[in-house]
Formats: sequence, C-alpha cells, structure tokens
Amino acid sequence: MTVRIGFDMDGVLADFATAFRDVEMRLFGGTPTVAAEAPEVEAQQEEAQAASGSAGQSPREMRRRRDAVWNAIHRTPDFWTTLQPLDPGAVRRIHALMIRYRWEVFFITQRPATEGQTVQRQTQRWLVGQGFDLPSVLVISGSRGAAAGALRLTVHIDDSAQNCLDVASESRARPLLIVPEPDAVTEASAKRLKIGVARSIGEALDALEQRASGVRPSLLNRLSKIVGWD
Repeated sequence: MTVRIGFDMDGVLADFATAFRDVEMRLFGGTPTVAAEAPEVEAQQEEAQAASGSAGQSPREMRRRRDAVWNAIHRTPDFWTTLQPLDPGAVRRIHALMIRYRWEVFFITQRPATEGQTVQRQTQRWLVGQGFDLPSVLVISGSRGAAAGALRLTVHIDDSAQNCLDVASESRARPLLIVPEPDAVTEASAKRLKIGVARSIGEALDALEQRASGVRPSLLNRLSKIVGWD
C-alpha cells in the first residue's frame, strides 16, 4: 500500500504567526493586538474577532490594522520565503522518512499571492531550503477535504480544525490535527470525530515513523491507536 501524506504549511511547518506579528509591530509599534492566524484560518476567524475586538480596540480599528498588515504582506516580494520553520529539522525529517518508507508527500496551502514569484514557487524554494528536494506543492482555494480526496491521501496533517473536519467528511484520508497547547474542548471534539491530535509536527512524525517501521499495510490501524483515532 502506497502511503500518501499531505502537510499543511503555516502553523504546521512554517511560523507564519511570528512573521505576521513582526509586520504589525513594524507598522504600528507596541504590542501586537491582531490575532495572527494562518491564511486559511484568517477568513474563518474574522467575524468572531470583529465582533469581540481585542485589547480595548474597536472592531473597526482591529479590521484596519489587520488589513494594513495583510496589505504589507501582499507588497513584500517573496514574503513566503522569509518565514522561519516551527521545527528547524521537521522538513528534512519528512524528506528522510519519505525516502525510507517510500511515502508520497504533498504540501498543501491556501496562501495568498504576494509580490515576486508565485506562491507555489516561493513555497517550493522554502521547502528546498529546509532540506526537501523536488517538493510537490499545491496552492488551493477550495476545501481541504476535496483536495485530500482528489490526491487520494492516506493521512493529512493540519493545524486547522475546520480543515481536518473537511478532510474527515470529504475524503478517505485520516486527519491529524496539531494542537500545540492542551485544549480539552478541541481534543474531545476531535476524538469524537475520529480526528487524531498531536502537540507538534515532531510528535506527528514520531507517530508516523513508529507505525511505518512495523508492517506498512497496517499503518492506519496502528497510527489510530497512538493519536486517538480508535
């Protein structure tokens, strides 16, 4: 059985949140106040954030700051090549595991365009710089579940609960949600929906590697036990 694994980029491999906060501080100074969500999560969170505000700011001010940050990102040449990795060794490790276990690996993102090269080309350059040669990068605008189904993924790793839910409901892939900090509500919901949970990309790769080192056709059944799918 060929194992096909999809990896989200921002919040899983690349540290978009820090880059977003750095842009906000450069524009406005002081303490960042706008939630630095990954591109695909940004649209999902806007309505709730606008309704509540943050740090005493009005929804209008929050939206103005958010728009200013995104406009600066759009105007930055090759912005997506400048992000730092969340785990400096993760991409190189994914590459090594792919070679060892003959996985087919895809990097999937909904990043918006910026000045400079295309999002796909920027993302490919970043991955090569992190130690992954010949990366397959898909830039999509629709459902992550539809992409997982079209790619016939076995496993998809993401930091967005909505993306994982889409994968679970629209494909045969098993979603694995990255939840960096303990969150009882999110983790209970994920378990109920048969969505695995890991604290980091390192922990997710540990699970994949431990199970892949056994009998490979039973990878999904074994992986289910370690990440809570059973």
